[in-house]
Amino acid sequence: MAIQDFVANQILTASQMDTLQANDYNWTVSTKTASYVLTAADKGTRVVMNSASNTTITVNTGLFNASDTLQIINIGTGTCTVTAGTATVTVNGSLALTQWGGGTLYFTSASASIFFPSGGISYGTATGGSSSSITVGGINYTLLTFTSDTNLVVTRGGLFDIYLVGGGGGGGTSGDGNSYAGGGAGQIVQMTNYLDAATYVVDIGAAGAGGSSGLRTSIGTTISAAGGGRGGGYLNASGLGINGGSGGGSTQAAPAGVAMALGGNNGGGSAGNSGSGGGGGAGSAGGAGSGTTGGAAGNGVDVSSFIGGSTLWVSAGGGGGGSATGGAAGSAGGVAGRTTSPGNNATVSGGGGGGATNGTGGSGGNGIIYVRFRT
Repeated sequence: MAIQDFVANQILTASQMDTLQANDYNWTVSTKTASYVLTAADKGTRVVMNSASNTTITVNTGLFNASDTLQIINIGTGTCTVTAGTATVTVNGSLALTQWGGGTLYFTSASASIFFPSGGISYGTATGGSSSSITVGGINYTLLTFTSDTNLVVTRGGLFDIYLVGGGGGGGTSGDGNSYAGGGAGQIVQMTNYLDAATYVVDIGAAGAGGSSGLRTSIGTTISAAGGGRGGGYLNASGLGINGGSGGGSTQAAPAGVAMALGGNNGGGSAGNSGSGGGGGAGSAGGAGSGTTGGAAGNGVDVSSFIGGSTLWVSAGGGGGGSATGGAAGSAGGVAGRTTSPGNNATVSGGGGGGATNGTGGSGGNGIIYVRFRT
């Protein structure tokens, strides 16, 4: 119920008293289904947005006095953004309200307000890497992309969505005339984490050269993704093949607070010294070698669901080397194995290098980090 004006000696009816009491315990609600500009009548009420599209609620000057308040709630699937019109709106968090978000708008003067988000911790802000604006699922974010060692500077503590890819392992290497397996993909770790306002060291895991494992990618000392394993080789002494590198272990359940943790899946087995296994990818295991044909590369994972845009593969395995036919690259970011040397280098972040025959395996792909926060 909006603020009422009364005069001296006015007698209120039972209905008016009931209305006042109801508003004291349960604020009057006005539901909006499209972008809305606040009016003076909204003082002391609850404005509820219910729209499947993105909307705004605009705050102008001259409508409210110091100490006036109102509530804003979003129950629609579209994002509702509290927007400064001619008045200022200050917030320690985000003004973008996703479904079930809300808060209190408090006025410090007729032209200045503060929005206090409710319902939990809000997103923070940060700088570092390469910054861009993205929209995913109708929600606007700032995306920070890190491809080299630097710092993540959190200027306001809060929640951050984080996606880490470890360095990919190199394909197997030797000069003994045998075929060697593809490298394993770097591990993927995805989480939403609270970060205090501070500076965090960013370490991008380097790719493994032929015959070497990839290195760990990390933010600070507690958030990390393991590097991918190097491609295995042929043991002349026992006549047994060695599986391709697994990239930090098989796919496993994510620990608490982690949305997804994917190591490279297991590398494929060898068919002897002529058809080596493909390296495991984050999306699937590497294929087994067969006869003189190398095993196929394990699939990568599409990161576009996190960063928006078109399909972008990360953490695919490398195909195994084969004396007659190299292992297939597949269609999800992997590289093919080869019948000669050197092997093919990975073409995606965190990808494993391709295996080769009688020589040097391909190099893996460097790791990468994506950090996003709502704007």
